[in-house]
Amino acid sequence: MMISNYDNVVLAAGVEVPYRRQAPEQSTADLLAQAFSAALVQSGFTSGEVDGLGVASFTLAPDHAIDMAWRLGLSPRWSMDDCHGGASAINLLQHAVRAIQCGDASVIVLLSGDCFTPADFKQLIEHYNLTTRTYLKPLEHGGPNSLFAMLTQRHARRHGLTRRDYGALCAAQRAWAALNPGAVYRTPLTLDEYLSAPMVADPLGRFDCVPVVCGANAVIVARADLARRAGIAVRVRALQCRYNLDHQAGDGLQTGLAALADDLWRQAGAGPQDIDLVSVYDDYPVMALVQLADLGFAPDGDLRGLIARIASHELPVNTSGGQLSAGQAGAAGGMHGLVEAITQLRAQAGARQVAGARLAAVSGYGMVEYRYGMCANAVVLERVEAR
Repeated sequence: MMISNYDNVVLAAGVEVPYRRQAPEQSTADLLAQAFSAALVQSGFTSGEVDGLGVASFTLAPDHAIDMAWRLGLSPRWSMDDCHGGASAINLLQHAVRAIQCGDASVIVLLSGDCFTPADFKQLIEHYNLTTRTYLKPLEHGGPNSLFAMLTQRHARRHGLTRRDYGALCAAQRAWAALNPGAVYRTPLTLDEYLSAPMVADPLGRFDCVPVVCGANAVIVARADLARRAGIAVRVRALQCRYNLDHQAGDGLQTGLAALADDLWRQAGAGPQDIDLVSVYDDYPVMALVQLADLGFAPDGDLRGLIARIASHELPVNTSGGQLSAGQAGAAGGMHGLVEAITQLRAQAGARQVAGARLAAVSGYGMVEYRYGMCANAVVLERVEAR
């Protein structure tokens, strides 16, 4: 039996710099610095107490975490760069927790974010990795939309779903976004509007494709005895990662989450039925459904039943509106759902607050190699009363 004791570690802050549709005058480093400052305010720590820094960003380059540490005036004992895209936040969190448990640091700030111009985004999708640049760019394949359009076609055939089913998930998340002042897209979305939207790559329409925005997020991981704020604390209850599970030989309809789910729930001492809210990485609605199924939220394989639970908010999924409505700020997309879960467990979500939320599950997914994502990870967070 896999047991890890996380009692000596708390997630002391989870913040988001407001996302914007257009690139602001600030640089990526500026946005990350704003997130850093906001996290300190929320946690009560000072910059002088921070002895660890982790950074995930596509557009901070050529700078790295150590350059960011210099800009912030830090002299950390622990530093980490991450390149795991949608799985970056939980990957950073895993290493930060271990660093604190081993005494390598006491207060670690994890930063994630990007500031995109149209040219920046084009550069990213055409040179995402060596495989993309060598084999996909010459085909003018249109970026990830075409890849995930094919996956959605395959998923719909496998499960007997229609565009209306995927649209119900998008509309449900937009309803959550309407309650989130930080979401970029808050106007309610009807199924008719979803179905009549321009087609991007059949069967993906405009509302199936995550909107690219600029912004940043930050999480502070700290020794529990150093936590400044009395009242509610958020702790890790279980954390599991699986990388490059199928060596790009799979059909994309299952992620590494399927392989880690049993260990995750065993470690958590809980199951999907005990979870109060879920944040899954949602660059496309099909990937939200795949991850939820892999984690066991559709144990009977009834995806229409799962969608109905999401649409009715019986199962609170992506309560910020998810990236499909709040926006995807590059690498910050991997941290957006984690910050939302922390916010909910701290009972600070305002109009969208899930009543009595005590357990949250968050998953990460990403880093397309040739076909689909190589990285999958998940964490179960719990709300505890701090002393």
